[in-house]
Amino acid sequence: MVTIGALWLPILLSAVSVWVASAIIWMVMPHHKSDYGKFPDEDAVRQALAPQNLAPGLYDVPHITSPSDLKDVELGRKFEEGPVGYFTAVPAGVPTMGSKILLSVVFYFVISVVVAYLAGRTFAQGEDYLAVFRITGTVAWLAYGTATVPDAIWFGRPWSQVGKGLLDALVYALLTAGFFGWLWPA
Repeated sequence: MVTIGALWLPILLSAVSVWVASAIIWMVMPHHKSDYGKFPDEDAVRQALAPQNLAPGLYDVPHITSPSDLKDVELGRKFEEGPVGYFTAVPAGVPTMGSKILLSVVFYFVISVVVAYLAGRTFAQGEDYLAVFRITGTVAWLAYGTATVPDAIWFGRPWSQVGKGLLDALVYALLTAGFFGWLWPA
């Protein structure tokens, strides 16, 4: 068994490298530029939503409070007429990046700690690079990539976005696995 303390360097380096890769993927690479579409008349949508005074949170249109609501003829009509969708409201104002960057780093660090915990209980010191790489990479890919699949199944997230996220997660997993395999205690 290898302790988490003995894995502090791969934890730190994998978290930082994933953050750097994420920044490059989202700010430089073009494949996420099409993830969000623009409303045909954005001003009309803003004017319609402004009087709602929405608190930050998740909203659905039409709104369902229980499965029995689906028996309501009027609600059925609303679904047939459309629009049908899910909407995330965030606080008004220019988004601040500092807190989001910090929370991302914390998230990547937590994933690296969990990967270290599992690998430390799976492998002994001196384990083969490829064995460590395979397990830590698989765990990291599952942690980074699969969380959005239920969003596509249940909430209409486009499968193309899920696919791009799974590819991004593969990059993160390969970085994580590389650091853990390389720096695994001898």
